Amino acid sequence: MSKLCIGFEVHQPYRLNSRFDHKNGVKIKDLEKEYFSSKNKEILEKVAGKCYIPATEIVLEGLDNGFKCAFSISGTLIEQLEKWNTDALDLFKQAARHKNTELIAQTYYHSIASLFDDLEEFELQVKLHKKLLKDVFGVVPRVMENTEFLFNNSIARSAKKMGFEAIYSEGVERILDWRSPNYVYTCQGIKVLMRNYKLSDDIAFRFNNREWEQYPLTADKFADWIASVPGDYINIFVDYETFGEHHWDETGILDFLRWLPKECLGRGIEFETPSAISKLEPREELDVDETISWADIEKDASAWAGNTIQKNALKAVQRAKIYAKNKKLWRYLQTSDHFYYMASKFGSCGDVHNYFSPEACSTFSAFEQYMNILSHYEQKFSHRTGSKKTAMILRSVSPDKAFNFWNSQNYTGFSAYSLDDLAEMLNHVPEDSVEYHIQRNDFSRWIGEALGDKKLASVVENCKNRIDLTEAIDRERDLLWKRLK
Repeated sequence: MSKLCIGFEVHQPYRLNSRFDHKNGVKIKDLEKEYFSSKNKEILEKVAGKCYIPATEIVLEGLDNGFKCAFSISGTLIEQLEKWNTDALDLFKQAARHKNTELIAQTYYHSIASLFDDLEEFELQVKLHKKLLKDVFGVVPRVMENTEFLFNNSIARSAKKMGFEAIYSEGVERILDWRSPNYVYTCQGIKVLMRNYKLSDDIAFRFNNREWEQYPLTADKFADWIASVPGDYINIFVDYETFGEHHWDETGILDFLRWLPKECLGRGIEFETPSAISKLEPREELDVDETISWADIEKDASAWAGNTIQKNALKAVQRAKIYAKNKKLWRYLQTSDHFYYMASKFGSCGDVHNYFSPEACSTFSAFEQYMNILSHYEQKFSHRTGSKKTAMILRSVSPDKAFNFWNSQNYTGFSAYSLDDLAEMLNHVPEDSVEYHIQRNDFSRWIGEALGDKKLASVVENCKNRIDLTEAIDRERDLLWKRLK
């Protein structure tokens, strides 16, 4: 008898306010309202009407008739449902109370904290999510999935340390090699449930594709496929918004969801929850020394940290921890969606990124919007650090104040948004660009005017080459960080 484990990713971010003006005076109590889009409520209510309410009503019908499933609901979505659509939240609560449903843990803010230099913040957010599930649904999760299935050996060790029985990962061929995703594995002492991404993506991405050779995908056809697949179980995991939002009701997707349990059960396919699957005997130990995910063809971290601006933003939000007196706002800025919008992908992957990105939001405009808000956040809370003057020097600046590296003719593609960035860029920027800016005294001017460090600006003014410049900046930077910490 085949076993089928179905999981739903349920998430909405707090999208940023594209019209936020860094120059306007904003009181601290109004920051959340100013930083995040007024359209978030409108989007939440639209998705609830098209997906969360009708799809969950269908799921509830199935749960009484042998269907089993798991929900991974982000903390940012739960907050929005509590504020703007309690009807949808009540349906999720009904589902959570059902014996055939399992809620699984993730990061509260659906964040990229597992890509930070250490996993302390990641673990704190998972614990916050566990508490939220207990408070709202009365559930203590036993299984977890990291944001977008980001996974590696270190994340596996953290999940084990936090007491979870199992963690989800993507069934990536280069990790599995000859193995099948349809078995339980272990990694760093914890059970790993591998997503069968081909079957999952048949629903999530190909369901409404009229050029697909298997179109139309019907519940009975999909059930036949499940029944014929070898292995101990099949793990299907998709965005819940697939049902009614990504694919509208007119496509037949909600009927597919309604009929799938009946078609599967009629073929002897048994539905299971993740914790039940985790009790299966594991086949082998996996070594996942690279970071994998369920995103794009690459199935790595490149959807959030694949280009220069994403890496700059990732480093900037980590540095912002020292300013994070309002940790809630800081953590909202870690939500994976913000970084996803900055991706520079092409082909089918680029099409997917464009679909999920806000309207008229280009790669760089998403970055500018993000850095404008992060820079403003650091300025607003600089006075609550050990030294406001030091904090202002070390902060990230808005894109209009960035140091852009040029040579005598062209922009080199390198930009610095902080003193830390400048120190790092000096290790990579072409020599002709460094010489060009030294001759023009641009480094001294930017450090003095944009960062406000008159002392370092005076020292840098006398630097005649890259080595002297790098050493002077590194010395000052180390002293400033020691003073601030």
